[in-house]
Amino acid sequence: QMQLTESGGDSVQVGGSLRLACVVSGYTLTWSSTYCMGWFRQAPGREREGLATIDSRGHSEHAASVEGRFTISRDNVKNTLFLEMNSLKPDDSAMYYCAAVDERQYGGRSFCEPDFTGMDIWGKGTLVTISS
Repeated sequence: QMQLTESGGDSVQVGGSLRLACVVSGYTLTWSSTYCMGWFRQAPGREREGLATIDSRGHSEHAASVEGRFTISRDNVKNTLFLEMNSLKPDDSAMYYCAAVDERQYGGRSFCEPDFTGMDIWGKGTLVTISS
């Protein structure tokens, strides 16, 4: 059973950068893996927001709100999903979560986009706070 553990959250100033990591345990990531994985965030009083996804073949998608500032990547050797965040703004303050779902449930990879709401494996989150 895949488990996800996020780290890297911190308190940084506006304009700063952070790199979040999501270590995968209980499963070995390879380019034959069948999982869509992604990063999501939720701020107090706001709905959960999909930020970026990467499918089993490495195709990534980013939400318009973070396009050009955030980059999702996957390192199969480290069994880890990353989110590189640059030019951080106060509105980026939130709890950040990584998540995954087996693509075989959906018969392909086309659903693997940030607005997908069917992720069924979640980490516990890592807190990002941006101060001005």
